[in-house]
Amino acid sequence: MPASENAIELAALLAGPLKAEITLLGIVEKSSDERPLREALEKQALSLRTQNAQPKVVVRAGEPVRQILDQTSNASYDLVLVGARWIGATGHYWRSEKTYEVIKAIQPPVLVAIGECKQLKRFLVCTGGKEFIEQAVQFTGKIAADVNASVTLLHVMAEPPALYADLVRLEEDVTQLLESKSELGTNLLREKKELERLGVPADVRLRHGIVIDQVFEEVRAGDYDLIVTGTSLARGLLGHYIMGDLTRSILNRASCPVLVARASKPPPTRTLWKALKGLFSPR
Repeated sequence: MPASENAIELAALLAGPLKAEITLLGIVEKSSDERPLREALEKQALSLRTQNAQPKVVVRAGEPVRQILDQTSNASYDLVLVGARWIGATGHYWRSEKTYEVIKAIQPPVLVAIGECKQLKRFLVCTGGKEFIEQAVQFTGKIAADVNASVTLLHVMAEPPALYADLVRLEEDVTQLLESKSELGTNLLREKKELERLGVPADVRLRHGIVIDQVFEEVRAGDYDLIVTGTSLARGLLGHYIMGDLTRSILNRASCPVLVARASKPPPTRTLWKALKGLFSPR
């Protein structure tokens, strides 16, 4: 299917630079379909072998999400790459619902292959400016370093009333924000420095308005090859990830690949202290 072809093309772009061990996982509902699927996967593996990769082909039978969960639970993967079939711009899910279920169910980060990707040179990371996104930034930085890509950190702020126009101008001055002692400025500066430590050219962009609209305004303006967004680990005993409205909307509307990275859990006491400190610190 076209979605799986996009996934193979994207895997080919990553295979050489990342020097990754690759598994091609095919899933059928009936055991009788295993042989033709395996033959199809072996043909797809040829394009990866031209990138000096030696992919392993695995075929399983059963319910797709369960089989992907079992495969990723029994072996340690750094990244799972999936295709995303378009089903229409209605409801909450514009792509195959199984794509969203996989993102929420498995432990590794998920790279969703959307559209034809010919290069990976410009990454856009949608950051909320909080500490717990730093794990996702580091993961993105390692990939960017291997493929020689640049990274832009994007933070979108709500449009404030006209009364706060001076504050908006202050926030739009990226240099001034990064030099400030605010939580947002401190976190963005640390993320930028971490990317630069990995040898990745990094930039910070600030926008105001409705978040999802501003994300795609930036995507169009910057001609990015990859969008990075995040998920957070659910609290409690159930080991699954929470995919927020922003991540779902990005997956719905994107025309380029989307990396759904894993954010670490924010430390509750430290986060609360920082929130209180921000309330009472001088502006």
